[in-house]
Amino acid sequence: MSELREPLRLTVGGLSRADLRAALHSGGVLLNAHAETLLAHPVFDSREPEELALVERDLRALGLRDGATLPEVYAAAEGVALALCPPDTAPYLRLAMTWQENAPDSVLSAGRSPSGALKVASAPLADDVEYPKGFYLRVVDHRPWLRGYRCDLEYRFAPEDRFAFRLP
Repeated sequence: MSELREPLRLTVGGLSRADLRAALHSGGVLLNAHAETLLAHPVFDSREPEELALVERDLRALGLRDGATLPEVYAAAEGVALALCPPDTAPYLRLAMTWQENAPDSVLSAGRSPSGALKVASAPLADDVEYPKGFYLRVVDHRPWLRGYRCDLEYRFAPEDRFAFRLP
């Protein structure tokens, strides 16, 4: 799987919600219902642009050789000086990350973290277990996806699961 070029400089913000949706549509980016739910949140209203430096790490690189829950992933990242991304990072990253390889399978929903997915580490927008926790990027059948995902605080991500983090 192709990794984020390290570190990837990315400008996040600056677009209205309508312009961001239009850019995703123009880029051929497909959305699932959970991504639509997340994009409806007020955090996606216009804000000043901000430049971020992002890196990608799997859980093993964070010292989580047996996998981990989302809170454990985020705590381990903090322990190695990685930070969470702003909640609106994922759509901008999806637009910028045109080199992501095609996923090894085309399964879109299997109750587990899908193969070839890059989760964008950001604080959940709601405590409700039914509300999506965040986004992941994936290319399926050569089509870029921005997908939202749900999980509870007990769900264990696998050691090979990959997350994008912000460099402080």
